[in-house]
Amino acid sequence: MGRYVIRRLLQMIPVFVGSTFLIFFMVYALGDPVAALFGDKAPDPATAARIRHELFLDEPLWKQYAHYMGQILTGDFGTAFNGQPVTELMGSAFPITLRLTLVAVVVEIAAGIALGVLGGLRRGRSADTTVLLLTLIVVSVPTFVSGYVLQYVVGVKWDVVTPSVSPEAPFDELLLPGLVLALTSLAYVTRLTRTSIAENLRADYLRTAVAKGLPRHRVVVRHLLRNSLIPVVTFIGTDIGALMGGAIVTERIFNIRGVGFQLYQGILRQNSPTVVGFVTVLVIVFLLANLIVDLLYAVLDPRIRYA
Repeated sequence: MGRYVIRRLLQMIPVFVGSTFLIFFMVYALGDPVAALFGDKAPDPATAARIRHELFLDEPLWKQYAHYMGQILTGDFGTAFNGQPVTELMGSAFPITLRLTLVAVVVEIAAGIALGVLGGLRRGRSADTTVLLLTLIVVSVPTFVSGYVLQYVVGVKWDVVTPSVSPEAPFDELLLPGLVLALTSLAYVTRLTRTSIAENLRADYLRTAVAKGLPRHRVVVRHLLRNSLIPVVTFIGTDIGALMGGAIVTERIFNIRGVGFQLYQGILRQNSPTVVGFVTVLVIVFLLANLIVDLLYAVLDPRIRYA
């Protein structure tokens, strides 16, 4: 197991370098950070040249990227155009988005797996048809529509929760945004679980467990569900990074100042250091989530062993 983890960590290095270089290229080579810094007012050539030199933008692109990677290794993600270090923006944004993602993942796992098991065990019946219909509706409705509808109904009409989230973003205020963020993923988890359960119901090992006289709940939980969760865990692991990076719409609806808000502001104002820095951290989250998923395979299926 230890050698496998080391090998996977080494394999992450070229993936990380390739991903971050692509992001760096799209942001810096296809745009002009200095022009974005001044907005509509064009700076004089001397000032522009001085700023380019200070930001290391007068060097070839590969040298700019090497300089940026050197800064990252020391924990320096650069400075935003407002003079605030990017690490300070991360320090305030990532804890909020992590809490929001945690709420979304809990909702996604609890409701998605429960509905998937219900549909898989009653395949072809009314409960299964209802689950499939509901997931189809959820997938078809865009996040900004479901977000605004739930915000109005639950937050304004029923006054159950606050329509917008305070700057501190406590867990109780993130329940509704977390549900909105999790809806689409919840539908996919439900369908994945339902399909996997329905397929494994016909497996030989399950018929053997039933023939041995094991209690139904033990057959379902210990044998059926455990072996059916591998594709679900794969999706959830990759979905964690997608939830963190894709929370822009949800955070805009509920006025949450998290990662999505900072990325939106960075893209809108062409704040290159902010965009590159935040996306770099999201790449690391994606890679670590995939590693954890691979390690969980051995826990769910004892037949899987890593050398």
